Amino acid sequence: MTQTQNNSKGILFILLGMALFSIQDALIKFVYEEVALYELYFGRTLTALILLTCYLKFSKQKIILKTHYPFLTIFRVICFFFGFSFFYISLTFMSLAEANALFFSSPFFVSILATIFLKEKVGIRRWSAILVGFIGVFIVLNPDFNNFNYMKLAPVLCALCYSISMTITKITSDKDNVYTQMIHLYIGATIISILFFIFTGKGQFNNFSDPTFQFIFREWGTNSSFTVPFIIAMGTVATFSFYFVFNAYSIASPSVISIYEYSLIIWSIITGFILFDNIPTLRTFIGVITIIGAGLYIYMREKSKDQMIATDTPNR
Repeated sequence: MTQTQNNSKGILFILLGMALFSIQDALIKFVYEEVALYELYFGRTLTALILLTCYLKFSKQKIILKTHYPFLTIFRVICFFFGFSFFYISLTFMSLAEANALFFSSPFFVSILATIFLKEKVGIRRWSAILVGFIGVFIVLNPDFNNFNYMKLAPVLCALCYSISMTITKITSDKDNVYTQMIHLYIGATIISILFFIFTGKGQFNNFSDPTFQFIFREWGTNSSFTVPFIIAMGTVATFSFYFVFNAYSIASPSVISIYEYSLIIWSIITGFILFDNIPTLRTFIGVITIIGAGLYIYMREKSKDQMIATDTPNR
């Protein structure tokens, strides 16, 4: 298969992966009032771990648990876990489009972190694009500083934690393969979720009337007959999403296909409109366009300089 054919297949895989991620997010938004956050996280991750293990077994690939970077791996797992905790929390009070648009501030954070930890060179033009990107974030957030809801920063915190995780992945990928790193994420998330169950799983801290905090501290298993099928569906959808995304990056040029990850925002707008009747405001559209534009400019500058920093790893 030619590189052009590989790139075309990779683009298709990215589009499918992003579409499935939007479905996963919609499932979370649909069920959050009936389930605890870390109950959902535990079930989703355990399902994904089982499916990934089965895939590796049936494809006769060796399952490698050993890492050459134990400290960095633990730190990456923690950042990834709490990063997406912030994202799932944001879905309780934000539209899919807004949450995902803010999440796509991650390339800006990756570029900043790359200059600090990877010693990559970022010129004035990319710094300007990063600044413009954060202006887009500001537009989407539409902050009222007299009465600003700081919970709206949750997707941005997710982007920051995710960027730290991806920066570490750039370091560890030279010796730890992609499936080993995915297994570490799943095992780590399962263990941390169990710890949350031990300390909060009985609902002993759920003294809140706010739906978001109820989601965080709700007792586990209060409506299992309703929530378990959704949790299993999330784990299954997430596994296929990662399968498509990581396969896309393995067969195609990252500098070609990474740009199509922004389709997640479009999928989120479509999914949010169909399932939740969410129509983004004009201000949100302007912010989204600004974020995407800045991200694309960073992509173009990296490609022209043959220095892929923020766009050579998947954004999920």
